[in-house]
Amino acid sequence: MQANTYLQFDGNCEAAFKFYEENLGAKTLSLMRYEGSPAAAQVPPEWRNKILHARIALADTVLMASDAPPGRYSAAHGFSVALGVDKPQEAERIFDALKVGGKVGMPLEKTFFAERFGMLVDRFGIPWMILCEHAA
Repeated sequence: MQANTYLQFDGNCEAAFKFYEENLGAKTLSLMRYEGSPAAAQVPPEWRNKILHARIALADTVLMASDAPPGRYSAAHGFSVALGVDKPQEAERIFDALKVGGKVGMPLEKTFFAERFGMLVDRFGIPWMILCEHAA
């Protein structure tokens, strides 16, 4: 069995995946558009180039995503994508990239349980936790 996080976007899934590739070292594994699928008839013509289903490799996990059809998107809540990194500098680099145009919930800082920990929602509406644990 395998569990994966499935993200929904408000029409900007492709832009988010490109951003994650550039800033997180992710790799897009697949990208399927509404156009050319049976779902094309269920969205307006201007939406047919949007993403019906996509997969991205991020370190040793896979995130899946799509653009929610018009009128069916709701902002993400009740979860965060948690990224664990080995070095404080890497946590800082990632946090700084993700916070541009987003909203910081907890600044990245040293805590009693981590060298660095911070929380934010990126410009695409995805909540993240960045964690660099204390060395063992």
